Amino acid sequence: MSDAPLRVAVIGVGHLGRHHARLLAGIEGAQLVAVVDTQPDRAAAAAEPTGARALADYRELFGQVDAVTVAVPTELHREIALPFLERGISTLVEKPITRTVAEADALIAAAAESGATLAAGHTERYNPAVAVVLPMVSTPRFIEVHRLGVFPDRSLDIDVVFDLMIHDLDIILAMVKSEVTSIDSVGVPVLTDRFDIANARLRFATGCIANVTASRISRERVRKIRFFQPDAYISIDYAEQEVEGYRLLRREGQRPEIQGGKLPVTREEPLKRELTDFVRAVREKRKPVVTGEDGRRALVLAQAIADKMETV
Repeated sequence: MSDAPLRVAVIGVGHLGRHHARLLAGIEGAQLVAVVDTQPDRAAAAAEPTGARALADYRELFGQVDAVTVAVPTELHREIALPFLERGISTLVEKPITRTVAEADALIAAAAESGATLAAGHTERYNPAVAVVLPMVSTPRFIEVHRLGVFPDRSLDIDVVFDLMIHDLDIILAMVKSEVTSIDSVGVPVLTDRFDIANARLRFATGCIANVTASRISRERVRKIRFFQPDAYISIDYAEQEVEGYRLLRREGQRPEIQGGKLPVTREEPLKRELTDFVRAVREKRKPVVTGEDGRRALVLAQAIADKMETV
């Protein structure tokens, strides 16, 4: 691993990208050299506190950076990320990784060919509460998810499945580690011509069932996932970074006893953890926690859910 800092740029500094720039400017081992946005004023505003250059054309970065993060609208992910990966420049692409599975395959193939690191921006996987629970979930039988939010002013070019639900699909796939055998889903367009509310019931080969609800037109924000497995119940509040765990303690000759409560979680900004992991993965030449293949897997499931809703 070279002692020289990793030269990084952020492409797209809207709602999420400006936080990429803010955090990358302070991550050890990284040097934020530029931010790019087609709106010059927005690029300048994101660059000014970091000391990075403000650019309007991402192609000016070729030969000037070792890695980039891409936080532009989903429809542009392949177009922008592919030329960097083909040049061996490591790339983190925000979720969903691409519009289509074929586009995701193109990014994965380019990264494999050039040796570049490809990471998918599923930030919830880096939530400290999720990190506490991952080793605890071994044989889930039922998973209940509610991800509800108020109506946004962004990401309206995609269904709520790809905007919000995909976070939880990635978490579920990471924990169940089994093939999906059946999908029942329904979606309702309310304020846009795309699905704003969606529910999916997933059955896995292990017998586990996941009931996943996502909405972007709720009056309050809810971000919770609950796991039920033999003799145990585990709950995550993503927003509060809180975990509760309970288990049934059996003792011979005595009545079973329920033990548990809140578990300790060290609070930290998930996006900072994600970007730190990406920088370290590139520098150490290892896989990031959430790979391009992980992003593809979540996209495949999200697309299958969306396709099922279209047929209802």
